[in-house]
Amino acid sequence: MTVLAIDELAKDYGDDLGLKPTSFDVAAGELVLLVGPNGAGKSTLLGLCAGVLEPTGGTVTVDGSPAGTSDARAATSVIPDNPVLYDDLSVLEHAEYVSRMHGVEDWEARSRFLLDTLRLDGRADDLPSRFSRGLRQKTSVLLGLVRPFDLLLVDEPFVGLDAPGQAALVELLAGAVADGAAVVVSSHQLDLADRASRCIGLRDGQVVHDGAAGADTVRRLVSG
Repeated sequence: MTVLAIDELAKDYGDDLGLKPTSFDVAAGELVLLVGPNGAGKSTLLGLCAGVLEPTGGTVTVDGSPAGTSDARAATSVIPDNPVLYDDLSVLEHAEYVSRMHGVEDWEARSRFLLDTLRLDGRADDLPSRFSRGLRQKTSVLLGLVRPFDLLLVDEPFVGLDAPGQAALVELLAGAVADGAAVVVSSHQLDLADRASRCIGLRDGQVVHDGAAGADTVRRLVSG
């Protein structure tokens, strides 16, 4: 079943950056790795899929609803490259807030599982606004995964994570795929390349590869 459908999607910033007309689909239970050099258009593509950017051409739908609509947003979870957190809420309070917004009844059990997996269990009552970059990123991962979703969009999630955190994140993303979500991750993490169903390579706002993933493929596409 197709979760994310992209048809001639484009974003023109007027300076030859952005995204040129692009088309591909992502099915339920598929992990797609999005790779390419800096400025290739990866974050722009994810922003369009999340509905936080307006396209200048083409369409993108989530579960058949246009990106940015209430139905599409309800089905889409985003883990951004720069964590967005409240100054006055603890990690667990963040988790409760996000969960209740999305009608999650067993939010505490799910939160405790994620806290333990990400090795944040000792920081549940602390304010993430005072955390290091890596701990803030772990908190952002928790918030992205504690709620239900059909589509998960992840932008450079490994930045700042220690080795155990990176390994935990790989397993959590694989778990989301096993549960039937469509997952699109912008990352050059080679451990994730071996788990990906597909690799989509971008260069200068254009798709230059849509096919098999793997460490060698990722290295080649990142180098430009």
